[in-house]
Amino acid sequence: MRAHALTRSGGWAALIVGTVTYAAGGIPFTLLLLAFFVPSVALSRIGRAKKRALVDIGKGGPRDALQVVANGGIASACALAFGLTHDVRLAWAFAGAYAAATADTWATEIGTLARGRPRSIFNLRPVATGMSGAITGAGTAAEVAGAVWLALIAAACLPAAAAGPAGMRALAGIALAGIAGATADSLLGASVQELRYCPACERPCETDPHQCGSATRLVRGLRGLTNDAVNLLATAAGALVGSAFG
Repeated sequence: MRAHALTRSGGWAALIVGTVTYAAGGIPFTLLLLAFFVPSVALSRIGRAKKRALVDIGKGGPRDALQVVANGGIASACALAFGLTHDVRLAWAFAGAYAAATADTWATEIGTLARGRPRSIFNLRPVATGMSGAITGAGTAAEVAGAVWLALIAAACLPAAAAGPAGMRALAGIALAGIAGATADSLLGASVQELRYCPACERPCETDPHQCGSATRLVRGLRGLTNDAVNLLATAAGALVGSAFG
């Protein structure tokens, strides 16, 4: 919290996530958690002024409890289940969830700084910077880099992952889990996630009210399916793919 990466509620949520992770999976699981968290915080500090100017997206600045749970809740559940059963597939599911969170976070932090307008993953039409479901070349490259980064750490830490075929399988499986989860995030963000419209500013947004203070109306998606909910589903997708390789 002193580094202003988390709000007070986010700090407490992170403490719970970290405690569960360490208690259930020890140092290897904790290293995977840190491999997601530390670079993500560092990337969030790049281009702060431009990111603060994004008035249409749901949240910016320090992460709150909902954001912590959205990124780490599924992984924590996998860690807890692993601690109780020692089923290696749950360890890989844990890594897959964080690979998805890492890939999506890196894509967002880098993609919002890309030159030019991002485009919808569905129809490739230009959309406002920072809006869910948007993709850029730089963001996609960052997504792959984030998935591979987490996979490299996972290949060194996971049970039953070692040099040779097992290590390569871990590397490929966790990287694919990360890319699959981040892609699911974009697809859900461009389709069923809430998209709202601010009549005062005459522009789409993801908040109610808009940052201008005006009430907004739902124009697409499922009511209540926010960006945090989509992030949770994306990490679940990463966990499923990761467990399949386990």
